[in-house]
Amino acid sequence: MSMELLNTLEVILNGLMAGVMYSLVALGFVLIFKASGIFNYAQGVMCLFAALTLVGFQTGQVPFAHLINVIFGTEYHHWSSDITGGMNIFLAIVLTVIVMIGFAYMVERFVLKHLVNQAPIILFMATIGLAFFMEGFGDLMWGVNIKPLDLGIPSGGSFWLEEVTRTWASADSKYIGMYIDVLDIWAAAIAVLLVAVLTLFSQFTKTGRALRAVADDHQAALTLGISLRTIWVIVWSIAGIVALVAGIMWGAKSGVQFSLSLIALKALPVLILGGFTSIPGAIIGGLIIGVGEKLFEFWIGPMVGGATENWFAYVLALFFLMFRPQGLFGEKIIERV
Repeated sequence: MSMELLNTLEVILNGLMAGVMYSLVALGFVLIFKASGIFNYAQGVMCLFAALTLVGFQTGQVPFAHLINVIFGTEYHHWSSDITGGMNIFLAIVLTVIVMIGFAYMVERFVLKHLVNQAPIILFMATIGLAFFMEGFGDLMWGVNIKPLDLGIPSGGSFWLEEVTRTWASADSKYIGMYIDVLDIWAAAIAVLLVAVLTLFSQFTKTGRALRAVADDHQAALTLGISLRTIWVIVWSIAGIVALVAGIMWGAKSGVQFSLSLIALKALPVLILGGFTSIPGAIIGGLIIGVGEKLFEFWIGPMVGGATENWFAYVLALFFLMFRPQGLFGEKIIERV
């Protein structure tokens, strides 16, 4: 193969890896929007809070340590004198899942319960307030410093892949092989597994069918005896688990920091492309955005000075809004005037 073709293939593969990461965040938006009609502005902050909580458990950090030390004049920061004396990563993940389920119950109990039958803009504003509350609460609970997240997964390029792909080029070329981050490969595999589990859950379980019934028609679901409040807790719990997975993968790449909440902004073009009510749309939309922005940067970036990845997705989303506002897989809504 020519080096140009191999470089293009490498860009496409890295775009697919990035697209999977975008899809993970978009998936949380879709789940909540399908079940309750709420655009959850707090989804990005949920990723941040879940990642902060996981690192806190993993490193043995005392929650609200700064506040406790200021009030009582103590110097407690970790459970033991060794800052690595936390808990096993798997136990930390289980406890974080429990925390996110508890968070889902609290959201339904103290927010959604009191906003039933309110206008969508009211619910949207409520999630904005929830996002700022969670960000401040996470700051108070775990601190603001950047926290490394160690999953025990090696980072950097795959030497095996570089060796294999090096032989694809001609012998006299200076091609050194494809670079694909091992962490991205793991993230893609975990995302595929998560989507498969969610699909099986929604198709073959009683609770999953109830979720789809609520998504199709709230009133009809109520007449069948399905509890909307229970469904909302389940949906927000699943969205919290998805946020945890996304937060883990993004946090492992760049560290757990408060800018992590901004990944939700990259999910917006994904939702516009795929549709706000489609799980397959969230996945395919993420892949299109990931591959599209990488290829555009590779081909067009040098002509315009680079940095096209920062705006390409939004321009593509604007194009879709003009010609297919419901997205590739979204439902076309027709209302009587």
